[in-house]
Amino acid sequence: MKLKIYLSLTVLLATLTFAQEKKKEKAKFNQELATSLGADQYGMKAYTIVMLTTGSTKVEDKTKMGELMKGHMTNIGKLADEGKIVVAGPFLEKNKENYRGMFIFNTKSKEEAEQWVKTDPAVQAGVFSYEIFPWYGSAALPLYLKHHEEISKENP
Repeated sequence: MKLKIYLSLTVLLATLTFAQEKKKEKAKFNQELATSLGADQYGMKAYTIVMLTTGSTKVEDKTKMGELMKGHMTNIGKLADEGKIVVAGPFLEKNKENYRGMFIFNTKSKEEAEQWVKTDPAVQAGVFSYEIFPWYGSAALPLYLKHHEEISKENP
């Protein structure tokens, strides 16, 4: 019995050690992928973050607000399809800065990001305003979008 337990523990320990060593292995560098994503030597690149805030316009008409939000979502999809936006989403809690949501745009140009955010019907209507910030993050960030459709049953 003791031998059986000892052997089981030995196998378990060897398996855990192998799994830990496997995790430590560095992925092979892929120059072609790095170049295609615009990565620097650290695998990073510049983006622009747009923080959406509550705008000055209050829309009381629920039908009109629904149309604006539908246009907002359609515009996000269009920008994502064009490779301009890599992250978009609302904040789930109120915050002291009154941020409502954010976009991460695939550009280092604040001016270009502003042109793109101004295509949003909710921004145009004044429901949302925005702040723009340069940001430095993983050049692989846009790759998650191609998998999003595989894991979502519905679009909002």
